[in-house]
Amino acid sequence: MDPSHGKRRVLHSLESAERDRCVDIFMRPDGSFGFEAYRKDGEDGRGWYAIGGFEGVRYTSRLEAVAAARANVGWVDWDRHREELQNS
Repeated sequence: MDPSHGKRRVLHSLESAERDRCVDIFMRPDGSFGFEAYRKDGEDGRGWYAIGGFEGVRYTSRLEAVAAARANVGWVDWDRHREELQNS
């Protein structure tokens, strides 16, 4: 797990239409950016857990992190979140 996990600021949390998966785009305290994919299992009540293994990769800008998330996480409806991602 990324050591800055508890200190990072989530800039975008993009849920799937089914609301059982999401991708967070975040900024770390050192100013770097990243993303992670999560899944929620509604039957066990444990909440969200990481499934992507991307959280440790560092990007120099929010746009780089978004581009990497788009390239690596195919199940997000990126068109549905376009306005949110452009207005930040």
